[in-house]
Amino acid sequence: MFHRVALVTGASRGIGREIALTLCRSNFDIVVASPEIENNEAVAETIRQCGGDAMTLNLDVSSEESVKSGVAAALKQMGRIDVLVNNAGITRDGLAMRMKAADWNLVLQINLTGAFLVSQAVIPAMIKERWGRIVNIASVVGEMGNAGQANYVASKSGLIGLTKCLAKELASRNITVNAIAPGFIETDMTGVLPQEVKDQMMATIPLKRFGKPSDIANAVKFLASEDANYITGSVLRVNGGMYM
Repeated sequence: MFHRVALVTGASRGIGREIALTLCRSNFDIVVASPEIENNEAVAETIRQCGGDAMTLNLDVSSEESVKSGVAAALKQMGRIDVLVNNAGITRDGLAMRMKAADWNLVLQINLTGAFLVSQAVIPAMIKERWGRIVNIASVVGEMGNAGQANYVASKSGLIGLTKCLAKELASRNITVNAIAPGFIETDMTGVLPQEVKDQMMATIPLKRFGKPSDIANAVKFLASEDANYITGSVLRVNGGMYM
């Protein structure tokens, strides 16, 4: 059976891990990319157990050198990259008036510049195959804003803009580029929030539950499939109605 190859950044845990495992169950081979080498190996082993081929990539998306050499290694070993999921992301929250420039720069470098660098590195291989899918994991706050997250919100809004530009540039080559904007998803990143904050969040969600990583992974699976071949430049909101 023909297996397409998906490169997932930030695949070592949380939403990225779930995306990697969900795509594996849909007959994708996976490049598990993150700087967390041990976690990468654990995810790759799980993928192999489910019948897919997997390779791990010690990838720092904020480094152009790491991205170029990592993507080259993935193409050499796997032969192709059909789908790129730009999922790597961090937060460094704080009010804008007190935010350190270093925290602003780091979040933009990983969440936005990182997605650009990895996309730029895989696009030539997709053009050669005349088929490709790029799925950028944005955020509900990239559309609605959020106090105390100026850097994160700017990075995710920028990612939505990047999605639309790449969609226009690559459409003639049969490459689609879309974004998914998750709402409040239960992960390590959200698990550390105080209960009071979680209760406030819950009050804004019409479906009255937090999302699961699988909710995002299933949306990625759809956008990466042939079923979505007439969708490009879109932002798919997976947020329980939190923002409409």
